[in-house]
Amino acid sequence: MPQKHTHTHTFSLSLSHTHTQWGGVGGKPHKYPHNAEPDRLVLDTRHTCIMRGFGLRLVLRISHFSTAPSGDDEELASLREALIHQLNERRKEIIPLLSPGVGDDDENGLLGESFSQRDSTLDYSLWNEITVGSGKAHLDEMGCDSLADMQAVEILGSGYTKLVVKVNLAGESEPVALKLVNEQGIDMGKCVEDFKDPRGCRELVSFKLRKEMVLLQRLQHPNIIKLKGHCAGGPGGREGEAERVTVILEQGNPLQMIQLLQSSWEDRFRVCLDLVRLLHFLSQSPLGSVALLDFQPRQFVTVSGSLKLTDLDDASAEETTCHTDADCTLQFPHRNFTLPCSARGVCEGLNEKRNIYNAYRYFFTYLLPHQAPPSLTHLVDRIMNATGELKADINQTLEAFEHILHLYKSGLHLENLPPSIIRGKWMGTSGNVEYRCWPSYSQQGCVLSVHSAREAAYTCNSHSQCNSFTLTGQKTWTGRLLASFRSGFSHLVPDGTSEVYVKKTKVVEKSSA
Repeated sequence: MPQKHTHTHTFSLSLSHTHTQWGGVGGKPHKYPHNAEPDRLVLDTRHTCIMRGFGLRLVLRISHFSTAPSGDDEELASLREALIHQLNERRKEIIPLLSPGVGDDDENGLLGESFSQRDSTLDYSLWNEITVGSGKAHLDEMGCDSLADMQAVEILGSGYTKLVVKVNLAGESEPVALKLVNEQGIDMGKCVEDFKDPRGCRELVSFKLRKEMVLLQRLQHPNIIKLKGHCAGGPGGREGEAERVTVILEQGNPLQMIQLLQSSWEDRFRVCLDLVRLLHFLSQSPLGSVALLDFQPRQFVTVSGSLKLTDLDDASAEETTCHTDADCTLQFPHRNFTLPCSARGVCEGLNEKRNIYNAYRYFFTYLLPHQAPPSLTHLVDRIMNATGELKADINQTLEAFEHILHLYKSGLHLENLPPSIIRGKWMGTSGNVEYRCWPSYSQQGCVLSVHSAREAAYTCNSHSQCNSFTLTGQKTWTGRLLASFRSGFSHLVPDGTSEVYVKKTKVVEKSSA
């Protein structure tokens, strides 16, 4: 038997004011229990790594409810039975999400074991079932040993179920996000109040994390947050550790809608395009058509400018059964839609259409039409009408977005632009007189993206303050150039990377003087 080594680390993180909820933390605003301070949240995490031959196991301890009080044996037995029933129901939600064919090559017989056998005691772990799926996904690059020397940076947010913490890991250049059970959350507090069993409740509440982990393993896409690993307790560990789960994710920046509204149309279009590409994937995923039941901007983050879905625990691949079309009604606050009931008795395209309309009302309405290039406005309007009335499926919607992207990147959307410029190659300017425009990539001046010098000239002509602009060679995500517009400069200076363009009228005026 291998020798056991134990070492313990402790870190503490305090926030002097109430932290706000960020994307991917359960989809509900956090409310503190009566015994917690609302203006000060302290994360006191003790993790213990234990070598057991096959690797290190990590336990994250945040807080502990008191041991269940003694009481009437019959009442406790009844509560225990009710909790076991809830655990069974949560397990049944996860098993269909495991990789196809899991039951065929289940050498250990775990999936063939009856529920009654496994539910004879609460001291069990579902993790063996989940690792069957993860073993085929080949995604778990990080484990408990990766967290041994972690340093907490900040609490990213908390919800009814989960706590999300940003941490730095030893040997990793980028921080990661850890998701774990929020032991001061509403779900945990309510469960302990109902069932008087903190350990069983931790197991029950952790099912959202387990389900989300399986979904992240099955649904791999550039616009879904990357699962970097996990750490879970298991059989044979110290008492009370088997039910603990920590999910390790790439760390993104919360999607800030107010900030997006102030950004360029190009950046806003990118968010919408990423979302449509994601919904197209979800409509034909390995699990079938997947609906995002909690579809809110807070469920998304950005990683290096790309939109990514970070909260999957409320995703559902279930199809709605029906007898008539009346059973297939999509209800929204201000609109209802009735979809056809198919011959096989399910609502045709309901998950897909739900996602499209939510994308329209939460994203497209605010981000897409405003300041769209004039020559693309009619195409944007067509998308808005089709998605707002659910007249287009996701394939048609994606095709429309990709068409706009092609026109925008290639410059084919541009009309005849006036060649009223004179170019100074490999030259820059000094003594610049800047003016501001909105939206701009710079707060100190007017910096916009253009397809070419001709489009920049058109833009300069449309600005009364502009008499020249510079192309530096910097590009946006679409490959468009960044142009800096100004109202004047004192003289030209040699520059090996820039090109300066001046209005002909301004050159004539200077020559006459």
